[in-house]
Amino acid sequence: MAFTISINGSPHSIDVDGDTPLLWVLRDVLGMTGTKFGCGAALCGACTVHIDGVATRSCITSIDSIEKSAVTTVEAIGTTASGARIQKAWLDHEVVQCGYCQSGQIMSASALLASNSNPTDADIDDAMSGNICRCGTYVRIREAIKLAAQTNTKGG
Repeated sequence: MAFTISINGSPHSIDVDGDTPLLWVLRDVLGMTGTKFGCGAALCGACTVHIDGVATRSCITSIDSIEKSAVTTVEAIGTTASGARIQKAWLDHEVVQCGYCQSGQIMSASALLASNSNPTDADIDDAMSGNICRCGTYVRIREAIKLAAQTNTKGG
């Protein structure tokens, strides 16, 4: 089936079955490999993208469910205010260890800051609870989110 979907602000015409997961369209059809495959069951968060600004697991999101929604991937998250702050904070706090989960972590964190500019620890825990980091960088992730939130309140 033919679909036209908006990814990172650009239309993309694809011809796949409607039940094809967005993750495989991004990676295999469009060659956008920043979004990672982790578990295939929406349990790990490695495949997180934004659909209309909401952090969404692309491994279980069928292409026919997207319709006219706007998809943002890690390749373009730095063009958003919250995404740019998160990326800078990630570097400042040296969050990345192996890096495999980080695209999903960044996508969840930037969605949090876009909807809540001053999250509490509980807000952070709630927003990030579906993202697993096998290296255990959770403390640095929390600190980076707090730094990005502080940067926003200081106008940076």
